[in-house]
Amino acid sequence: MGLSRPQKPPSGIPTRWVSLFCIVSFFLGVLVVNRFWDPVEVEEEASSAQKHRRNEVHPMVICDKDVSVRTGNILSRVSQTRDVINTLDKTISSLERQLAAARAAKADTEEGSPVVTKSGTKDLNESRRVFFVMGIITALRNRKRRNSIRETWMPQGEELKRLEKEKGIIIRFVIGHRWCFGSCYQCGRRATQGLFAPVVAKWDADFYLKVDDDVHVNLGVVSSTLARHRHEPHVYIGCMKSGPVVAQKGIKYREPEYWKFGEGNKYFRHATGQIYAISKDLATYIFVNRHILHRYANEDVSLGSWFIGLDVEHIDDRSLCCGTTPADCEWKAKSGNHCGASFDWSCSGICKSSVRMKEVHQRCGEGDQAIWDTSF
Repeated sequence: MGLSRPQKPPSGIPTRWVSLFCIVSFFLGVLVVNRFWDPVEVEEEASSAQKHRRNEVHPMVICDKDVSVRTGNILSRVSQTRDVINTLDKTISSLERQLAAARAAKADTEEGSPVVTKSGTKDLNESRRVFFVMGIITALRNRKRRNSIRETWMPQGEELKRLEKEKGIIIRFVIGHRWCFGSCYQCGRRATQGLFAPVVAKWDADFYLKVDDDVHVNLGVVSSTLARHRHEPHVYIGCMKSGPVVAQKGIKYREPEYWKFGEGNKYFRHATGQIYAISKDLATYIFVNRHILHRYANEDVSLGSWFIGLDVEHIDDRSLCCGTTPADCEWKAKSGNHCGASFDWSCSGICKSSVRMKEVHQRCGEGDQAIWDTSF
């Protein structure tokens, strides 16, 4: 009789349940994916990530372009601002001259002003811009000196009119007899300050020159010198010097206010008074402030003191202070290097100029045609 094996109870998960679990998991997975994983969004995110990577790889390309554009805009605005400032500056300068002219007209009726002679010519359009105005400081009694200049280096009649029209050069004698009191020395130092009031109000020029009536001038050389500095503002041109301050009484050129110049006992650098030139802005400054500008004993020192503290370019031109000896202006003339101005230091001008001006002109003059051949 055979024995039967006992039956083992079933173990594990039935197969049909495993199959059912797999099917349910599949459908759940499909539902989850369709809800939270949008293929479009994934594509956009991928595209954005690629762009970001490109930006990280080439950041300077876009940056340089943006900076270049911004820099160009800034430079353009700076240029426009500069143009506006220049226009306003010119307008303000014009208004200051008009205001100063009104003040001068009022002051002239009260204290008198220098007489600007016309040398036999009618003024042209005085409102137009000219190259330079030369004022020759003279006294009423110095008629012979004025005649010696008219007969030598200063054009006359139609030639003077032509000089004004073609070259923009105005030359006038400035006589200060109406308001000069006391010594001739006092007259001279006040005439320089008074020169700019009528001249600046009358003519709009690039430069204003002061010349003594005992100095020989070559207009062609002076014009060329000024032309080199025509576009420079705040220019002060002359033979610069710095001499000792004279404190002793009874000596010529004594400076009563010598103590103001300190222990060094020397003047500051300034142009010698026989001839000098200043640009338009400096002349206007003197014109507007002439009533409060301090005058020292020496006219040239006074002028130099007015420019201390201002942004002024001092130009030392030694051709404006040649001597009249054969070894100086005459030798330079023969070598083709004419002087702009000549005089004798010992006399602070040409000694006996009313007699010797013609002789100096013959030896040191540049020739009557020189000014017409000079281009500027």
